[in-house]
Amino acid sequence: MTTNNDVIRTLDDQSLLDAAKRLALEERRATAALLRALMEIDSRRLYLGQGCASMFAYSTQVLHLAEGAAYNRIEAARAARNYPVILDLLEQSAITLTAVRLLAPHLTAANHAAVLASARHKSRREVEELVAALRPKPDVPAIVRKVPQPRAVPPPAGPLLSTSPVDAPRPAAAAQRPAPVRVAPSPVATPLSPERYRIQLTVSRETHDRFRRAQALLRHAVPSGDAAEIIDRALTLLVEDLERRKAALVTRPRAARDGDGMSRQILAAVRRDVWKRDGGRCAFVGAHGRCRETGFLEFHHVQPFAAGGRATVENVELRCRAHNAFEASLFFGSGGADVVRELPPAWQ
Repeated sequence: MTTNNDVIRTLDDQSLLDAAKRLALEERRATAALLRALMEIDSRRLYLGQGCASMFAYSTQVLHLAEGAAYNRIEAARAARNYPVILDLLEQSAITLTAVRLLAPHLTAANHAAVLASARHKSRREVEELVAALRPKPDVPAIVRKVPQPRAVPPPAGPLLSTSPVDAPRPAAAAQRPAPVRVAPSPVATPLSPERYRIQLTVSRETHDRFRRAQALLRHAVPSGDAAEIIDRALTLLVEDLERRKAALVTRPRAARDGDGMSRQILAAVRRDVWKRDGGRCAFVGAHGRCRETGFLEFHHVQPFAAGGRATVENVELRCRAHNAFEASLFFGSGGADVVRELPPAWQ
C-alpha cells in the first residue's frame, strides 16, 4: 500500500517545495475555517451541552487541541468576531495566531486597521515591540538576589507498595544522583516600551561575584551602582572586542598590507570592508530573498579558493554557517561541508 510518505519521497525538489506551499495554504484556510466555527460555538455556548464548562475545556477535551493551541485559537476567534479582517489576514499568512493573541487586548475600533497592518509578516519579537509601543510599561527595578535552592524530596520510609517496573528499585549509583532541576523557560528580553527592555537571567556565584566587584570598582563613575548601566558598559566592551577579533573593526586601523588575495588568509582590511558592506549579516540570497541570520557568520569565497578564487573584497561575502556549508556542498559535492568545517575561521 502506498503511503503519503512514499509519495513525498518521490517528488523532485521543486515539486516538494510547491507541495509545501500548497499544504501551508490549505492549513491556513483550515485554521480560518476552524476559527469561524469556534466563534459560532462560543456565541451559542454550545460547549455547555457537550459537558464542558468553557470554550477552553471544549477545545482541549473534545477537539483534543493542545492547551497552547486552544488558547491561541480561542483568543483569535474572539478578536475576529469584533474585527473580521483578522480572518482574511490569517488566510493570507500575513499575520500569525500568536500575533493576534498578543495584539487582541490592545485592538480598538479606531486603531485595529493600522495596528494589524503594522503587524503583517512580523516575528513574535517584532509584535511584542509593537505591543510595547501601544501600551508602554514602566521600567522594572534592578534586583540582584540569590535564587532559592529546590527542596530535596526525602525517600519513602517504608517498602514500595507497588512492584510494577515503574516503581522498581533503581541501581545505587542512579539513586544517588540528584534529579535535574528543570526551570520553566522565560523570555530572554521582553520589551516594556519602544526603547526599554526587561532582561531576566540566572548566573553562577562566580559571575555574581564579578558583577559585585565591577559594581564596587565603578562607584566613582556610577555612584548608584545601577546594574543596567554596568551591564551596558560591560557589553559595549565585549562587543568591541568580538568585532575587533572577528571582523577587524577598530577605531584606528593600520595601513592595509599589500596583497593580491592569492593567500587563503583573509587580510584584516578585507574582513573589515566585507563586514561593513554586508552589514554583519549573511549575504546569501535565495528564491525568497536574503538570509536574515546574524549568528554563526563566516567569511565565504564566492569563487572557492580551490577554483582560483582570491581573498578580495569583491570575492568574499558573509555567510551563516548553514549557507556556507550549503554552497560548499553545491560546488564540491557532499563532502563540501566537511571541507568548510576543517578550515580556520579566517579562511572561511
